[in-house]
Amino acid sequence: MKKLRNAWLLAGGLAVAMFAQSAKGQARADALGWKLGAQAWTFNHFTLAEALDKMDSCGIQYVEAFPGQTIGGGIEGKMDYHMAPDKQEKVKELFKKKHKVLMAFGVVVPNSEAEWRMLFDFANRMGIQSITSEPQPEYLDLISSLCDRYNIKLAIHDHPKPSPYWSPEAVLKAIEGRSKLMGACADIGHWVRSGLDPVECLKKLNGRIVSLHFKDLNEKSEKGHDVIWGNGVCQIPKVLETLKAQKFKGLFSAEYEYNWDTNVPEVKESAAFWRTMVSNL
Repeated sequence: MKKLRNAWLLAGGLAVAMFAQSAKGQARADALGWKLGAQAWTFNHFTLAEALDKMDSCGIQYVEAFPGQTIGGGIEGKMDYHMAPDKQEKVKELFKKKHKVLMAFGVVVPNSEAEWRMLFDFANRMGIQSITSEPQPEYLDLISSLCDRYNIKLAIHDHPKPSPYWSPEAVLKAIEGRSKLMGACADIGHWVRSGLDPVECLKKLNGRIVSLHFKDLNEKSEKGHDVIWGNGVCQIPKVLETLKAQKFKGLFSAEYEYNWDTNVPEVKESAAFWRTMVSNL
């Protein structure tokens, strides 16, 4: 009985210590203006409603939704900027019910002026703060004006080469002379897959980073796959130190593209690692 009591006391002490560490990390993140979220693509084998529950089990509050995910939760259809206003309201209620904050939407690439206007109108009504995209060059001036009109950010995402935006230089060229609300969605894992150093990429984009798709990979190659943060080659501690030095404020979207059906424990452990690192910055 004594051994059992001691085991319970030890477990209780560990739980209290873990909660305290998490609270410290969250307080430090708040002070830095950092928000830990998740790209719903991490849970794309499930409905959006199920994805929100999985994020909750990982201690993640903020969400980047993606187009095409089945909504679920009693709502028919898919998450999409073409949704009728009444369905948009239902989705907003779903987020409220699940105690989650919809902050970003993407990766989405409209192919006409009318579609871009529709997307920004949707983002405005949904309270979305940034749109993640790999826009066609002919729409960049329009996007710039829409960013300023709606006060919504456009984050250019870097899929690996030969994607047109695989390098920081390509992103900088696209936003040059345009709205200050246009910048980069820094996918650090994709940079590594393209043979780039994520820390050096962040330095090149200093001041123009809107958000991040946060990853750690098992190897420096195009075949690298996600691992629990801190166990890979993406230099997570240096990445966080660089962002702090740049006074970055914004969303870190956990995007874990591995073990699709069973990745909740890995996302949860990654989130805990992030908070531990942040608490020490």
